[in-house]
Amino acid sequence: MKDWFRKGAAKISLFSGMLMLPVLFAVFFSTVAADKPEATIDEESLQCLVCHSSHRYQITDTVSGETVTMKMHNELQIDPVEYKSATHGGFKCTDCHSADYNIHPHPVSTKFEANYNCMDCHGGDETYASFHFETIEEEYLKSIHATELGDEFTCWSCHNPHTYRLSDKMPGQLINRVARNNAACLTCHGNINNYAVLIEKELPDLIKSHDWLPNQSLHFRKVRCIDCHSANNDSIMVAHLVLPADQSVRNCVECHSTNSILMASLYKHQAIEKRSKLGFYNGVIMNEAYLIGANRNYYLNVASIVIFIMVLIGIAIHATLRYINRHRKHGN
Repeated sequence: MKDWFRKGAAKISLFSGMLMLPVLFAVFFSTVAADKPEATIDEESLQCLVCHSSHRYQITDTVSGETVTMKMHNELQIDPVEYKSATHGGFKCTDCHSADYNIHPHPVSTKFEANYNCMDCHGGDETYASFHFETIEEEYLKSIHATELGDEFTCWSCHNPHTYRLSDKMPGQLINRVARNNAACLTCHGNINNYAVLIEKELPDLIKSHDWLPNQSLHFRKVRCIDCHSANNDSIMVAHLVLPADQSVRNCVECHSTNSILMASLYKHQAIEKRSKLGFYNGVIMNEAYLIGANRNYYLNVASIVIFIMVLIGIAIHATLRYINRHRKHGN
């Protein structure tokens, strides 16, 4: 009996070990990946980050030799970790800023230099043709940000050049992407100081202005601001034609239907890849977020209606037969 238990235990242990192999391999490869060195920042840019990655910095008067410590403003602080993983993280600081910035403290003349915008590098470049930057610029110039704020508002107002990452094509973690996108909007629309710098109006109360929206907190976590506040364009991945508030989506059916507008915005990239594979019109929503009313399949809808009708017919036939049978018994 003991031998039988020992053999059984050995088999179970061997079987358990085989099941654990994939887990062990996953842990091993994840550890190896974690040990890989990150991309390094060039020495010239590291010198810039000595000051710009800190809350405070020191400058020395070249005449008197006196050194003072000063506060680094928030908008001038750069997180080295975020910069290394950003889309533009492979560039040197002087690829976008003039060589005069290598002088410390920076000359006053640097304050008058024009900053590059997206089109200065990406416009007319075949390498980035798939992104349709020209179309993005056309859409943006028609947006309320451009028409109301003019030159005060630029690409960098939403897309920080030191931390921006192209994340809309990354699979999974949809809720994180929504949070990142909405954080760009809330930089102004959720910050009274930043808002006041751009426009001489009172900062609207976002909770009150969205009081018509059921289950606000869930919508704020699962949907991006631009999904309701912009017009979609099929040729670009992310909408840039931001509309006035009175033209935003307020009809629930616009999202909660098989023709959900989210399929042309928030789930656009995933939908292109998964729609044909999963067979559902909005199959990506089942995997990523589950949106009521948007994950329907035409054939399943027809089948469910047919089954429902057959059940009703079955109930009717059953009730009729019981009625006839009962009357027969009473008649006898």
